[in-house]
Amino acid sequence: MARVVVDVPLAHLDRPFDYAVPETMAAEIRAGCRVRVRFAGQLVDGFVLELGETSGHGGELAPLAKLVSPEPVLTAQVAALARSVADRWGGTATDVLRLAVPPRRAAAEKRPAAEPPPPPPVPDPTGFARYPTGPALLAAVAEGRPARAVWTSLPGEDWPARLVELCQAALSGGRGALVVVPDGRDLDRLATAAEARLPAGSVAVLRADAAPDARYRRFLDVVRGSARVVLGARAAVYAPVADLGLVAVWDDGDDLHAEPRAPYAHARDVLLHRAHLASCAAVVAATARTAEAQLLVESGWAHELVADRATLRAAAPRVQALGDDAELARDPAARTARLPSLASRVARQALADGAPVLVQVPRAGYAPGLACERCRAPARCRVCSGPLGVSPTPGPGGSRVPACRWCARPAATFACPHCSGTTLRASVVGAARTAEELGRAFPGAAVRVSGRGSGVLPSVPGTPALVVATPGAEPIAEGGYGAALLLDSWALLGRADLRAGEETLRRWMNAATLVRPASAGGQVVVAADAAHPVVQALVRWDPAWLAARELADRRELGFPPATRIAALSGSGAALAEFLDAARLPADAEVLGPVPEPPRPGQEGERERYLVRVPRGEGVALARALAQVQGVRSARKAPEHVRVQLDPLDLV
Repeated sequence: MARVVVDVPLAHLDRPFDYAVPETMAAEIRAGCRVRVRFAGQLVDGFVLELGETSGHGGELAPLAKLVSPEPVLTAQVAALARSVADRWGGTATDVLRLAVPPRRAAAEKRPAAEPPPPPPVPDPTGFARYPTGPALLAAVAEGRPARAVWTSLPGEDWPARLVELCQAALSGGRGALVVVPDGRDLDRLATAAEARLPAGSVAVLRADAAPDARYRRFLDVVRGSARVVLGARAAVYAPVADLGLVAVWDDGDDLHAEPRAPYAHARDVLLHRAHLASCAAVVAATARTAEAQLLVESGWAHELVADRATLRAAAPRVQALGDDAELARDPAARTARLPSLASRVARQALADGAPVLVQVPRAGYAPGLACERCRAPARCRVCSGPLGVSPTPGPGGSRVPACRWCARPAATFACPHCSGTTLRASVVGAARTAEELGRAFPGAAVRVSGRGSGVLPSVPGTPALVVATPGAEPIAEGGYGAALLLDSWALLGRADLRAGEETLRRWMNAATLVRPASAGGQVVVAADAAHPVVQALVRWDPAWLAARELADRRELGFPPATRIAALSGSGAALAEFLDAARLPADAEVLGPVPEPPRPGQEGERERYLVRVPRGEGVALARALAQVQGVRSARKAPEHVRVQLDPLDLV
C-alpha cells in the first residue's frame, strides 16, 4: 500500500489517499517518489508519502497507474513542513509542494550521485569579533545547538562573508545550512563568497531564473546529500537540506520575501517555523530591523547580535537631516527644495575628493506620476482611469507625451474633470528625471542611473560620478561612496501603509551602509524633517529603537505581529456566505467590508474583510478558514474567496 498526496487543487481533497502497489512496481517504489494515479476518472500526478502493509480504507484499493520516477524527491521532513505550513497559513499541502519540488527533468536523474566533500574546519571567529556575542553564535552553530539570533549588521559589513562563515560552522559540525536572500543581486554576492570559502561541491545555488535542467540538477544534489548548503531566494525555504543545522534570512523586511502564491507564507516565517520543527539554529539578519524581528527579541525566542556603540560610531557615516535650526538659518528653503544647499555642498565635496555620490530616489522612470497643475488632482486616463505618466524615452522630435501607465494610450490633451484645468505637473519625479536635473546642476560630472528600465548596475568604479538609483538597485562602489543623498522622503514616509516608517528606514539604511565611514569622510544627507522618528533612527543609526517603537504601537492598535490578521477578498455575496459558514475563534474581530483597490485587468467590484485574532489564536483562525474553503470547494461554489493570513499590505 502507498499513501499518496495527489496534485489536485481542491481544498476538500487536501489529504493523502491510499493506493495499492502493483507487483511490477514493488521493487522500485520508495517514499518520496513521483507517481501517476487515477483520481476521479483522470490521471493525475502525486508523491508517495509512505509505504505500508495495511490501509484504513474499507474497500478495495485502486492500483498506482504509473511510477514516474523512483527518485525520492520529497523527503519526509519537507512533506511534514508542507503540511505544517498549509495548516498554519490556511492553505493546502499541494500548494506548498508546488513551491517545494521543481518539475522533473529526466536527464538530470541519470547522473550518478556525487560524494559529499569532507567537512571544513571551524571558521575563524575574527569576522564576528566586532559583535560581543558573535563568536559564541559561531561556536553554537558548529556544535549543533539551536541558537537563535537577530543580527543587526554594522554599516559597511561584508554580510555575505559573515553568512558563509555561519554556513561553514554548520558544515564543520556535520550539519547542513539554508540561507535565503531577497533577490538575484544578493544571491550573486552570497554565491561568490561561498565559492571562495566553502568546499567545492558543498553548495547548491537555487535560482528562480535558472534553466529548468540546471535548477533540477542542483535540487537533486541537495536531495541526494552531496550539497549540504543551499543558497537561494524565496522558494528555497523548502529545500530538502539533510541534517539541517542552520537557517538564515537576509533583509527580512524586503517585500520580495512575501510569497505571492497560495498560501502566501513569508519566507522569514517559514524559516523560523522550520527551525522550530528541526530544532536547529536560526538567524534573522539585516541592516535595519523589522517589528517581527523585534518581537522575536522581546519574546525571548531570539537574542540580539549587535555591536557596541563605539564600534558602531567607528563604522557609520555621518548622517545629517534637513530642517534642523542650523541648516534652516543657512538655507530657509531647506525643507521645500528638492536638492537643498546642504545636499549640494556634500555632493560637491565628495566629487572634489574623487569619490562617487549615491543619489537614492523612490521611483523609477521620468515622471511616473502626473497631476493637474491647478487643483493637484491625480491625472487619470479617460479610457481606463489608469494613472498618467511620462516615459523616460523621448518620442519623435524629443517630445515626451503623457501616456496611461495601464493601457499605454497617449494623452496628448488633458482636461481635469474637477476644475477643467488643461495643464499637468509632475507629482512624482523619477530616477531618469532626477539624473537629467543633476546633470544640469553638476556640469561635467558623470551621471549613471541604476534601476528598472535603465538596468540595474551591480557595481561602479570608485571615481567621481553621480549614481542615481531606486531603492534596492544601489550598485556597490569600489571603496565605498563618498556621500549619499536620500531625496523625496515624502514619497516613502507619506505612504498610507502600516509599514511605511519601517520600510523607509530599511531602504535608507541599505543605501547609507554603502557609504564610507565618517572617519574617511563619508556623509549621508536625508531630505526629511530632522524631528521625524524615522529620521532620528537613521541619524543615530539605531534601528532597534524604531523597531521597538513600531512594535509597541502595533500592540496598542492590534496590528501584526502582535496579532494575526486574515484578509478575505471576493464579491460581497461570496464573502457574506463565507463568513456565515466560518466558525471563527471566540476572540475574532471582523472588520469591514471595504472596497478592494482595483487591479489592472480585474473585472467586477470586489470587497475585503479583515479578521483579527490574538496571536495565540492564529492557528485556530487558519484552521477555521481552511475548513470553510473545503466546504465551498466540495459544494463547487461558483466564486473563489481569496484568503491570506498576515498580508504585508493592509491598506
